[in-house]
Amino acid sequence: MNTPPPSLGDFLRARRAQLTPREVGLPDTGSFRRVEGLRREEVAQLAAISVDYYTRLERGRVEASASVLGTLVRALRLDEDQQAYLYELAGKTAGRPRRRPPQRLRPAMRRLLDQLTETPAMVLGRRMDILAWNASAAALFTDFSRIPANRRNYVRLLFTDPAMRALHTDWENAARTGVASLRMEAARDPEDPDLAVLVGELSTRDPDFRTWWASHQVSSSSAGTKRYRHPIMGELTLDCDVWDSPDGSGQRLMVLTAEPGTPAHQALGILASWTAGAPDGGVSPGPAPGG
Repeated sequence: MNTPPPSLGDFLRARRAQLTPREVGLPDTGSFRRVEGLRREEVAQLAAISVDYYTRLERGRVEASASVLGTLVRALRLDEDQQAYLYELAGKTAGRPRRRPPQRLRPAMRRLLDQLTETPAMVLGRRMDILAWNASAAALFTDFSRIPANRRNYVRLLFTDPAMRALHTDWENAARTGVASLRMEAARDPEDPDLAVLVGELSTRDPDFRTWWASHQVSSSSAGTKRYRHPIMGELTLDCDVWDSPDGSGQRLMVLTAEPGTPAHQALGILASWTAGAPDGGVSPGPAPGG
């Protein structure tokens, strides 16, 4: 009698049986569990997909996209061999998404940052990676140069950096908007493996992210009002405008301004005076890891 070949569903069931809630960052309530390891609902939660979709995936009733496979790699804590096996079972060995080339700051964007001496500004790349910033932006937000380039992502910092979280007066609104922007990125490039890793990481670490990502809200907002609680300058209400680069690179210039004569405008002037002597204007044009 021939043994049927292993299926993707077999592997998913076996792997989730090997994990405990504590190992993946979920609370262990100590209640009776009818199954070993993780429940389907917990894997779906970690991967930010619906329980119905994950159930159909285990039962072989739906084909997994590359982006979903990427989130499952993170959710199920797969090592390199297990990851390769997962893609082979899903029939995506040949078409497995490759890392994009590094994003490089456009010279025109660098010049703009150099000229915006009294205005916090930064350049965002794909997935809202922070590609460059000026000294005023560092004074307002944080010293981005202390953060490794492969961790320098605006949405990641909103969810994982306590100082960034405390800075935003209405953190929930800012975080929801960031998640909605990532959703728009996923629609533009659903096969982006770096985005899948980012979503998987944040889904594992933060229950709010999991909930908001699963809601499928999208946003491409390019203007709005931001409210900050700066540790030194106090409450600041700033206008935020984002301009897309016309070359199709996906790079965007984010600028924060205030009405002249307002307390916020005066505060920005003070921040600019503090950073006037910063080396090369505080701009870091180094490439981010993904394209």
